[in-house]
Amino acid sequence: MSISRRQMIGTGGIAAVTALLFGTAMGRTAPGRFELMLSDAEWRRRLSPQAYAVLRREATERPYSSPLNDEHRPGTFVCAGCGLPLFSSRTKFDSGTGWPSFWRPLPRAVGTATDRLLGYARTEVHCRRCGGHLGHVFDDGPPPTGKRYCMNGVALRFIPARA
Repeated sequence: MSISRRQMIGTGGIAAVTALLFGTAMGRTAPGRFELMLSDAEWRRRLSPQAYAVLRREATERPYSSPLNDEHRPGTFVCAGCGLPLFSSRTKFDSGTGWPSFWRPLPRAVGTATDRLLGYARTEVHCRRCGGHLGHVFDDGPPPTGKRYCMNGVALRFIPARA
């Protein structure tokens, strides 16, 4: 069976749009070994279907779908997979992108890897402890870092500060 050039380009376009809308769905997580390593079945039991898709399969939640966009109380944003503290509420800002955004993670909280899913290099951000995909970091954030850590809200949980 032969495939025409038109069919190949069409299939490639559909794959690119699907990846853009729904994440990789290829089972990739951050490369390497992590403090918390669970089987795929254990992650599925531990996480909601949407959190599993984002944290373990690098999907992206719909913009403006996370209640954490409107979270403005003092506190800490932690990994929804393992509970590691990731971001202080003091570094959260409204980026206008539809995802919770921060200008700096907590020390030794996240790792990064190069993501070429869209055909160009982006910096993927993952939890240092469990390797869960959180989102991406960009160089268009506010001072003092100039960074925008654009995170999937479903990959985070918020813990309010004690009064």
